[in-house]
Amino acid sequence: MRSILFVCLGNICRSPLAEGYARHRIEALGLDWRVDSAGTGSWHIGKAPCERSITIAHKYGIDISAQRARQITSADAERFDLILALDRNNLTDLHAMGITQAKLLGTYGFEGADVPDPYYFKGNDGFEEVFEMIHTAVDTLIEAHR
Repeated sequence: MRSILFVCLGNICRSPLAEGYARHRIEALGLDWRVDSAGTGSWHIGKAPCERSITIAHKYGIDISAQRARQITSADAERFDLILALDRNNLTDLHAMGITQAKLLGTYGFEGADVPDPYYFKGNDGFEEVFEMIHTAVDTLIEAHR
């Protein structure tokens, strides 16, 4: 079974969207893959995804409201085949933790581009564009590893 972990800073906006969309697509394709998400930071542990992420996921028929933020641990390096950072800052943090197999989600379809934090992208209104990037990258990822 393939296993994927998406990682952003707080695990309340980008990585929950990636987890939710990936789970949605994987289930639709009938694949037996495990998907999760985490943050490099600890300040949102136990919290639900932010309201804007929940809203944009719902717009596309995906419910991420039951997800809860968690912080990545070194044990995740052993538990997941693919660990995908949403941007270079998170990738640097993962590598500093010794999770050297981590790479950027943007490697899939975006030539290694960062998936930007929607709170600081498009004047605090980048959730739609960020979801579109995640959608494309996750579809490309699934096809590459099927």
